[in-house]
Amino acid sequence: MSQPQKDRQADRPWLIRTYAGHSTAAASNALYRANLAKGQTGLSVAFDLPTQTGYDSDHVLARGEVGKVGVPVCHLGDMRALFDGIPLDQMNTSMTINATAPWLLALYIAVAEEQGADITKLTGTVQNDLIKEYLSRGTYICPPKPSLRLIGDVAEYCYKSVPKWNPMNVCSYHLQEAGATPEQELAFALSTATAVLDELRTRVPAEDFPRLVGRISFFVNAGIRFVTEMCKMRAFVDLWDEICRERYGVQDAEYRRFRYGVQVNSLGLTEQQPENNVYRILIEMLAVTLSKNARARAVQLPAWNEALGLPRPWDQQWSMRMQQILAYETDLLEFDDLFDGNPAVDAKVEDLKEGARREMANIDGMGGAIDAIDYMKSRLVDSNAKRLNRIERDEIVVVGVNRFTEGEPSPLIGEDGGIMVVDPATEQDQIDRLNDWRAERDPAAVKEALAALRAAAEACENIMPPSIAAAKAGVTTGEWAAQMRAVFGEYRGPTGVSRSPSNMTEGLDDLRRAVDTVSDRLGRRLKFLVGKPGLDGHSNGAEQIAFRARDCGMDIDYEGIRLTPEQIVTAALDTGAHVVGLSILSGSHIPLVEDLLQRMRDAGLGDIPVIVGGIIPEEDARRLRSMGVAKVYTPKDFELNTIMHDIVTLADPAAVAAE
Repeated sequence: MSQPQKDRQADRPWLIRTYAGHSTAAASNALYRANLAKGQTGLSVAFDLPTQTGYDSDHVLARGEVGKVGVPVCHLGDMRALFDGIPLDQMNTSMTINATAPWLLALYIAVAEEQGADITKLTGTVQNDLIKEYLSRGTYICPPKPSLRLIGDVAEYCYKSVPKWNPMNVCSYHLQEAGATPEQELAFALSTATAVLDELRTRVPAEDFPRLVGRISFFVNAGIRFVTEMCKMRAFVDLWDEICRERYGVQDAEYRRFRYGVQVNSLGLTEQQPENNVYRILIEMLAVTLSKNARARAVQLPAWNEALGLPRPWDQQWSMRMQQILAYETDLLEFDDLFDGNPAVDAKVEDLKEGARREMANIDGMGGAIDAIDYMKSRLVDSNAKRLNRIERDEIVVVGVNRFTEGEPSPLIGEDGGIMVVDPATEQDQIDRLNDWRAERDPAAVKEALAALRAAAEACENIMPPSIAAAKAGVTTGEWAAQMRAVFGEYRGPTGVSRSPSNMTEGLDDLRRAVDTVSDRLGRRLKFLVGKPGLDGHSNGAEQIAFRARDCGMDIDYEGIRLTPEQIVTAALDTGAHVVGLSILSGSHIPLVEDLLQRMRDAGLGDIPVIVGGIIPEEDARRLRSMGVAKVYTPKDFELNTIMHDIVTLADPAAVAAE
């Protein structure tokens, strides 16, 4: 094993970040400045769902979503307020933005220029990975091929004008959150990277292409099986080097370096005994820091209470202190790689690489990642279903969930429920400021900028220069995205839920008989409508509910994400739904459910049971039930068969008559 080298300087710590943004630009700015004062060394911006999906805060689909999962940025004024007092030429900023990445980067550059910064010196990252949005996160706007072109526009522009900026962060994080195995995470992410590099190859001179390859970075996930996860990161390093050398002929080792940031797993955080999440986060962080040759360049950690709701500033500080203790108190950074030559590690790395190569070969055989989206989506849904089945059968132990469930109540959860709640009035405040912005700008300049933007899109010119000009003219996020929709169209992603039952039979015989019995009483097959109102694209829960319900023999209607309450009510009418299930993880459950229930009553559907699932505090759950919601499910309700039984009971005419 390596010994400390007394004659060499210790490695520098990774960038220490927290993923943050909420309510308003001004409130988020105050949080950023406070975190930087506490020792954070980089910024990681969370944008709200309307901003991510290209809607202004006053759009009908934005209702209830403004400022919930991130900060709303509708125009240059919002971006200016977001970074007020933060010199962008001295900051490394990561922006988790995809479909609207060209626009948010344009706003960022415009603010930097206002500050007097030399934009060639800007450092940071836009995620800009649309392929994983189709697979797992859902904040896409346009179809895959034009989206790939926009990714290329950002990369080409940055290569020429902002050379220290990472124009694309291949994101495997959400793939694991959607159920990917380590091999799938490796393969799907690397296939995404090759799709992007194939797009970029013709955009720059051949001699400059290796330098552009060197600007592609990755954003990964690290789960609780930390030895496997550490081996996965070493496999990423090897496979990326192999792809750069063999597929693209990159000879300079510096340009082949696998550069990545990480947020450790949120999928495994539990609502039950949430204080245990602190240990999970620490163990998962070790997977991406212990191995020097596969160490993350930036780390951001979730907070212990993210399965409950929005973390408070203190919760984020606690996660940041975890990083600082490892980086500054331990001797980790004084050693060379601790795992080189370890036979167990080497064997596991080779096993992961071989599995990933097989999967990448499948994807290449389909024409690459863009053409294999439906295949990859179905694989993720299937893998996640198998993972949940194993938890239900106690084959995977989750402490506090299916083992060691007895314990003392958490003293960390106080009167505030242990989370921060966004004031509903902030949405109207944001809309008022948006209207003021529109009233004060020059309409002629806006019209001219939008025309230039659309012309560039139609002519296949790089979208970045007219986007920056539009930002300076006062164009809004929704107006920018409307031009992209007008030129390229709007995409509806695959659900990954097969139209026929899977082969899973264990434990379902009784449920299938119950579904058959109730269907006979109803006079037709029990119809279960699954809907995702609002802009929340986290579809894993909805997919698994639909997947299991179909296995139970129900007639399922699930059309994917991003529906208005009006559309869901129309679907309930058209399909004759017996039960309606809503999945909302963005915190916008109260306004969206209230709207839907009123529309159902107005449509004469007030007797149809409605169930709701999401990250819902108990106080909100009580309020939903008082509105008329039949059942409320949160992450602690992991036994899907119990939920299936509830659906059957709610639809059963005999059970209703007995009540």
